[in-house]
Amino acid sequence: MSFPRARDGGIIPAMERLWKPILLGAACTLLVAACGGEDSGPSKVARSRGEQVFAETCSTCHGKTGIGDGLAAAALDPKPRNYTDAAWQASVTDDRIKEIIVKGGEAMGLSVGMPAHAHLKNDPDALEGLVWKIRSFAE
Repeated sequence: MSFPRARDGGIIPAMERLWKPILLGAACTLLVAACGGEDSGPSKVARSRGEQVFAETCSTCHGKTGIGDGLAAAALDPKPRNYTDAAWQASVTDDRIKEIIVKGGEAMGLSVGMPAHAHLKNDPDALEGLVWKIRSFAE
């Protein structure tokens, strides 16, 4: 990159001081963008899909805040999973959560009250978004 020159042939100091921060800022911006930025995790589409499926389906039992107090929870025994439980969150992998969602509780040796959602098997955005949503209750 060439900088404007003074009459004596030297680089104009003000321009040199201006270009260095601009180039450094541009390099940092590109690096952050290439690494996914501060916002790692599922895409906005997946998050939106997860929010939608949770609100329409999961919240019926798990409640809007994930503590297992949805409208249908009163009739269930055992009660739905409390997603704010830190010990449970630490004990389960994302893949296991997806498998429970798709196969249901009974198939996974858990509660028969957790229905299978096999139709989500081919909806990776929904599954990634649901895991993100479930994990968000622990924060």
